Amino acid sequence: MTLEAVIEAIRTFPGVTRKRPVQEIVGSLSTKGFPQVAASEGEDAAAVEHGGDYILFAADGIMESLVNSDPFYAGYFAVLVNVNDIAAMGGRPLAMVDVLSLSKSAVCGQILKGMARAVRKFNVPIVGGHTHPDCKYNAIDISIIGTVPKGDIILSCRARDDDDIVFVMDLDGFYPEGLPYAWDTTTRKGDDAVQAQIEVMSVVASRHLVHSAKDMSNPGCVGTLGMMLESSMKGGTVDLGRIPIPDGVDLTRWLLSYQGFGFLFACPPESSAEVVSLFEAVGCAGAVVGKIDGSMQLKLTLDGEEGVLFDFERDIITGCSPRKR
Repeated sequence: MTLEAVIEAIRTFPGVTRKRPVQEIVGSLSTKGFPQVAASEGEDAAAVEHGGDYILFAADGIMESLVNSDPFYAGYFAVLVNVNDIAAMGGRPLAMVDVLSLSKSAVCGQILKGMARAVRKFNVPIVGGHTHPDCKYNAIDISIIGTVPKGDIILSCRARDDDDIVFVMDLDGFYPEGLPYAWDTTTRKGDDAVQAQIEVMSVVASRHLVHSAKDMSNPGCVGTLGMMLESSMKGGTVDLGRIPIPDGVDLTRWLLSYQGFGFLFACPPESSAEVVSLFEAVGCAGAVVGKIDGSMQLKLTLDGEEGVLFDFERDIITGCSPRKR
């Protein structure tokens, strides 16, 4: 696999390309004039002032293809992705609500089983929601609320020149049958172990060890880094050979995979080792994989070659950058 082929695979991956319409929606729903809103577009969760804390809000809908192919995992991942969004901001999740749209009762039952299992796994309750019992389709959407102390919030738009790029991933996982890009690290682990991994994000936030963070979501690890750099109006270089990867997994597949537990950071170099150590203590692998710079380009290196993945002077992933406001 050549570097050119890797770059093409990431640039054309649906997990990346389907983010682009976000800019049009955000442009129609501005938060200007609402001073209580501390963070919104470009972040994993919105942050709204409430006393000495921020209330964190996030929502995710599961792709129709996953609902139809594996409704159990659709329900399970609907919870997981929301919990990770709150954790990425340094917060702790409190509760969720769901919107369930139904056309087939059998599909509904599997979605509910997946949701119930995830509620126990992550110890975050679903406290209400809304059901459409007479739709022509099946869908599951969940919204979550969490909190973080004002001084601890981690934003994705604060990466700085010369920060280390740190990737942390749980390599102890598997690809479920029929889900070639979903790396499941949680369903086969004990609840306490999974919750301990999530809690590390709050520790990182309380110790102020990083400038920015995101959870590795549908665009894959490198594509998600692109979202952080776009939000921060920065560039960077990543050595693909330094990214933690399970034995026997193809590199390109790994770069495109949704991580059951994976986070990336823009980290002051003096803090990188501590960040990696905190996650290693809960069974994850971590590494400094590159550097942030002011180039507005995300560059990749592999076996001595270098290429530009995104040039944010002209490329758009989501088009969301709070620093442009």
